[in-house]
Amino acid sequence: MTNDRFSALVLPALAGLALALGGCAATTTPYQPASASSKVKGGYSEVQLASDRYRVTFEGNNLTSRDTVEGYLLYRSAELTLAQGYDWFSIVQRETEHRVERRVEPDPFYRPWYGSAYAYWLPEWRYYGRPYGWRSWYPYGGDPFWASRIDVRTVEQFEATAEIVMHRGPKPEGNGKSFDARDVVATLGPKIERPKG
Repeated sequence: MTNDRFSALVLPALAGLALALGGCAATTTPYQPASASSKVKGGYSEVQLASDRYRVTFEGNNLTSRDTVEGYLLYRSAELTLAQGYDWFSIVQRETEHRVERRVEPDPFYRPWYGSAYAYWLPEWRYYGRPYGWRSWYPYGGDPFWASRIDVRTVEQFEATAEIVMHRGPKPEGNGKSFDARDVVATLGPKIERPKG
């Protein structure tokens, strides 16, 4: 078997296996304290600002959706409220940070059918892109349009933060920024994904 044929048959199979194994290890951030020793990046943290006031944060990894991050933040706020001996909490300030990173990496499995001896021979191509009309690109010019040679990925990550004030007694009606801590824990608790083993 020639090197080119070996590359054409075996390397794609190895790439598929690597993706499958990598997919097993990759998981969204579970509901956990943020710690450098955690198996999965991210989690919740809090800072006490006063006896009844905290800044609560939940950071997700690049596989964790915005709604999961915000839901886990709400759950942590309720759990913390109950742990401090309060009944309900109100949100004073809340924000969600959205980080987007574009990663452009060479494709390690790119093997042209005509072999590596002619690797630098590639034509210049033209494509039609609205609204700009015909444009040119050259594969070794680093243009990410050359999908066979370069892998372009967009990575998103969310972090939600809320400043909460805790209260005792019944929650007042009609305030959309106030939450009964027991109700939040009972409603969201069954949907919370905790770290595995």
